[in-house]
Amino acid sequence: MSHHVLAEVLTASKQWVKHFNQGDADYCVSAYLPDAVMQADPMGEYVGKDNIDNFWRPFILSGASDLHYTDIWLKQVSDEKVHLGASWSMNVGKGVITLEEWVKNDAGVWKLSQDFFEIQEQY
Repeated sequence: MSHHVLAEVLTASKQWVKHFNQGDADYCVSAYLPDAVMQADPMGEYVGKDNIDNFWRPFILSGASDLHYTDIWLKQVSDEKVHLGASWSMNVGKGVITLEEWVKNDAGVWKLSQDFFEIQEQY
């Protein structure tokens, strides 16, 4: 296991959260691979960047913010694949991330190939 690889993924994840909190939907959507799969329970499954965009953009523009991850765990699958999970909370709800699968693309950039999370409470 490489601490360097895990640190890179943690940085990529923190950048996603930072941009989410700044209302930067373009950045958040760009973090997904073109054929990524996002499972947002109980909302449903979103396959591909366009569908993921259609989920995140209106949600971010609606004022969702103040996202924080706690109890983060990381598991290195390979040099190019890392799994991350955490509890999350924001100004409109909270829940758990069961799996963020980060994959290093050909350009050496970490992108999300899978994003599975649950919304446990909305307020």
